[in-house]
Amino acid sequence: MSERVKHPSAAILLVGGRGTRLAPLTDRTPKPMLPVGGVPFTLHQVLQARAAGVNRLVMATSYLAEVFEPYFGDGSRFDMEISYAVEEVALGTGGGIKNAAAHLEIDGDAPVVIFNGDVLSAHDLKAQMDFHRTRDADVTLYLTQVEDARAYGVVPTNSEGWVEAFLEKMENPITNQINAGCYIFKRSVIDEIESNRVVSVERETFPTLLQEGKRVQGFVDNGYWRDIGTPAALIAASADLVTGKFASAATKPSNSKSGLGFIDESAKVAENARIDAGSVVLAGAQVGQNCTILSSIVGVGAKIDDGVKIESAFVAPESRITLDNCRGEVLGF
Repeated sequence: MSERVKHPSAAILLVGGRGTRLAPLTDRTPKPMLPVGGVPFTLHQVLQARAAGVNRLVMATSYLAEVFEPYFGDGSRFDMEISYAVEEVALGTGGGIKNAAAHLEIDGDAPVVIFNGDVLSAHDLKAQMDFHRTRDADVTLYLTQVEDARAYGVVPTNSEGWVEAFLEKMENPITNQINAGCYIFKRSVIDEIESNRVVSVERETFPTLLQEGKRVQGFVDNGYWRDIGTPAALIAASADLVTGKFASAATKPSNSKSGLGFIDESAKVAENARIDAGSVVLAGAQVGQNCTILSSIVGVGAKIDDGVKIESAFVAPESRITLDNCRGEVLGF
């Protein structure tokens, strides 16, 4: 564990969730470490934070906490410091923030960036940080506007961008602005969160701040945004990265000879197989003759027999797909 030291730009990454909607993929791998664009999802967020000037990051871990440190280490290879706050019992988003903040020795007005561990976004984090300071906000939330907000809680703001309410899902939303999962807190606000209990920052902390008259600002950015909490969304995000719809410093470049796709150097892919539409074939996987793999992720060590067609699917690590078990049809969601 790194020693507690002062840092001007700090962040907490909430990676403690299991990801039940992604089971059984998350039975052995926590959701934030599933491959997206050929690398663990969390790597995209780590590099986004570093590009915005964050040099100290705490990962708030719980489920399969031991998976993160072997990959990210102390952060030196990313030119930053990374440490790990382990929750023996999952504490929710607010409780996780409070627990992780104990590893950050910074003063009460210093900004702390908070990332939800399941959101891929192209929003301008540096601009959000600057906006937070300029507005002297207690909390600044990244908001994005969606075409249909009925599936989300919404966050109305006034003409100056100050948050007016946090509203649950409704059939006729009063705004299309939603919480996009990246926040900047003054450290003093985190200090007010109750310790050692489950706390939801969305359902408890934010509404309480409004009731207390705190300065809660909305930062609207309508760039690329996707929640990867379902198999279909995770697969789509991976394809977006490989095809260039969304750019990330962590993305592996397309190297498929038959289309837009990434093939790990240790994978074995038949010459006449088609790997396209943003597909990823991971380490040790095998893809047979006359296969077509579109917008999919082929897990580590998986084997795809000759003639199989797969679209928009995640093939589990070490699994085998044959014409018999996919009934000769396209396998996918």
